[in-house]
Amino acid sequence: MNEPHDTPQQSPELPSFLSRRVFLRGAAATGTALAVGGTALAVGGATAGPASAAPGGFPDYTYVRTLLKPSDLAYNPTGEIIFPCVRGTVGRISSALGRYYLYYAPHDAPGGICLAYGDSLEGPFTEHPDNPLVTNDWQPHYKVSHVSSPHVLWNEDEKEMWLYFHGENTTTRLARSKDGINFTYDKAVLSTSMLPAGSTETSYARVFRHDLPARGARYVMLFMLNNTTDHRDIAWGWSADGRDWTFDQEPLIRHSDVGAVNVGGPHLLTRGGSAYVVYNKDKASGGDLMITEVGKDFSRRDHLGVFHNSMNGAPDNGRTASPSFGTENGEPYMIYEAGERLQGAIALARGK
Repeated sequence: MNEPHDTPQQSPELPSFLSRRVFLRGAAATGTALAVGGTALAVGGATAGPASAAPGGFPDYTYVRTLLKPSDLAYNPTGEIIFPCVRGTVGRISSALGRYYLYYAPHDAPGGICLAYGDSLEGPFTEHPDNPLVTNDWQPHYKVSHVSSPHVLWNEDEKEMWLYFHGENTTTRLARSKDGINFTYDKAVLSTSMLPAGSTETSYARVFRHDLPARGARYVMLFMLNNTTDHRDIAWGWSADGRDWTFDQEPLIRHSDVGAVNVGGPHLLTRGGSAYVVYNKDKASGGDLMITEVGKDFSRRDHLGVFHNSMNGAPDNGRTASPSFGTENGEPYMIYEAGERLQGAIALARGK
């Protein structure tokens, strides 16, 4: 079994009337491996294996099932959940509740960082009885309207799960855990004050283990940036240790680059010696996942087009967002936010 890491995965075929996953053919690179937790072929920062049909040579993903619906959850303060992140626990956490930990959150106040666990990426996943693991009031560190968008990185150096999450939308924070359940607050790692004047949101961050020797960096952060124009772009930063960051003052991917009103939910994939960013458009702009090759050193800006088409029917209803990738038993998977913003569920697609 391959642990989930930040890498694309593949899904079984379904009838074409149910789903169509289109990947631009040609470019052959994935910013992260297909493995849960941040290693090759794992969810959360992994490296892709053989692929077939997407841009960059990535798998073609097809919907398999819905993993989590708000109506089925005991902790359901707002009737919506977003931003899944799956990590493998094998060889990392002793006496884990399952082979995979799936983190997610409601977005609207009060939000709350939540956990479900299971022994297969295809589910079932069981809701943790003590959700939320992290709330909007964590004294003496902060008290905010909401916390959301959990991204968990397995930090191999520290042997810890590092949780990056936002609250408010202006601030991304870091908490750390040995068991993936009980977290200790560390610090704020990103805020609008670190970006150009007029920045209003710096949120939905994901962090990946990715070497940038010329910058003295071992980690890369991708996040959504908004400003007074109210058009959201993808921005990025780099760090030697995952705690202290330098941020590019120019967007990595502008909404206008791909004909969107807003872009967000970025994820890094690596393949063939290059790196790619997969991200979503807003529903009014198509609601699909897009892919841009940025190169191993982030010097490229090659927009390759549609990475994955959202289904018109349920559960996507014209919108696929915030993907997390992983691989299990050689099969690539994508776990994603399916449906209208703040009306969706967490769904699973398998690649081929």
